[in-house]
Amino acid sequence: MVKDDMTEKPVKHKRRVRYSGTHPRKFREKYKELDPEKYPDDVERVKLRGQTPAGMHLPVCVSEILSALGLRAGMHGIDCTLGYGGHAVEILRRITPDGLLAGIDVDPGELEKTEIRIRKLGYDESVFVTRCMNFSEIQSCLDIFPGGVDFILADLGVSSMQLDTPGRGFSFKNSAPLDLRLDNSSGETAAALLLRISEESLVALLVENADEPYAEVLGKAILSRRMECQTTVGLASVITEVLQGEGLPSNECKPSIQRVFQALRIEVNNEFEALDELLHSIPDCLKSGGRVAILSFHSGEDRRVKKSFKGLTELGIYSECVRRPVRPSFQEQYDNPRSSSAKLRWAVRS
Repeated sequence: MVKDDMTEKPVKHKRRVRYSGTHPRKFREKYKELDPEKYPDDVERVKLRGQTPAGMHLPVCVSEILSALGLRAGMHGIDCTLGYGGHAVEILRRITPDGLLAGIDVDPGELEKTEIRIRKLGYDESVFVTRCMNFSEIQSCLDIFPGGVDFILADLGVSSMQLDTPGRGFSFKNSAPLDLRLDNSSGETAAALLLRISEESLVALLVENADEPYAEVLGKAILSRRMECQTTVGLASVITEVLQGEGLPSNECKPSIQRVFQALRIEVNNEFEALDELLHSIPDCLKSGGRVAILSFHSGEDRRVKKSFKGLTELGIYSECVRRPVRPSFQEQYDNPRSSSAKLRWAVRS
């Protein structure tokens, strides 16, 4: 009897990477949190501790945004910062049937993952479309919506997936090249920026982009030790050492480290320029009576949004805008500490 050589051999099961102790210490070991759909109970426990599970992003001010946009079935709109899709899913639930949402994001990797996740929920291309682009180019979406849209949402916060992925260089918790690009396939990294920028420009950048009180001393120190600052941990260590020399205890250095990283990220990604272009383009994309809501996490962003909404309301382009920003509830700030600095502003097209 001749044996069939084409018989498939059983695939040997490959066990997951184990970690020592009771909790994972490295990003790659967070097998449950990085595949949250498979482990909802474990993810919920992480969220109950006031933490954001790795590989996920908790949307901020969801109910406040839905209220500000006045959503109903059949509406058409744009989510300028799709991210993990938390806001988008809630929007889709309210504008279907007959509605259409365009989700755009500058990060191609996260955009692909989020599109797959939303498609699995049953939203096909008749109700949900995506584009990989910077929101400064929002007017190009008018080929999808020739008559304009009923609403526009922009969440200006960096997604938790980017913050928590060590290789992206957004966090100083793990050592990685100092990258900080939202789209890491193009553009200049923060490490490269530090190799060419002048001291005067860096100090101005730390003030404008982060309101850093130690901008002068940090700017001088970072550039005098710029080769040490080519990694996330290296930059954080230099900042800590300098501030301790100024009399700050080590446990009070973290806010300045976060502000320096923020300032460099904003510069590398031209975030203020992109926001200015978005604010200029929004009225041309909204129908009469259309609404825009923008969620910011930094005073520089909020100042721009406030100035734009107020100025365009005085010119009659917007019929009204919120007078004071809407803030997350105390409960949300407790449940999700990353929401604590959020400010929501909205306006209505004349």
